[in-house]
Amino acid sequence: MNILFVCSQNKRRSLTAEKILDGYNGHNVRSAGTEKNSRVKITPGIIGWADMIFCFEKKHLRRLKDSYSDEIAGKTVITMNIPDEYEYMDEELQDMIMSYAEECLNR
Repeated sequence: MNILFVCSQNKRRSLTAEKILDGYNGHNVRSAGTEKNSRVKITPGIIGWADMIFCFEKKHLRRLKDSYSDEIAGKTVITMNIPDEYEYMDEELQDMIMSYAEECLNR
């Protein structure tokens, strides 16, 4: 399965998710950001690649719906409600990401 994690700038939260989950149970993981200054900016191609999308906040889902409604149609999109208050690879952030991933991917 191809999994995409989306946050604002792709520098801390989504990048952490990509780092810790790429290869988890054979899944391919990428990450992207919704803002112009993102490390990797969200594109229709990245969305098209993904089978499942995890957004860190409701605003990320809203931005995807506003700009890429056709691309996300029919995809599983999950909002985790993890605020932007963690540094890259923060242990608490990793624990929260793993908890959501295990719950959603092991169904």
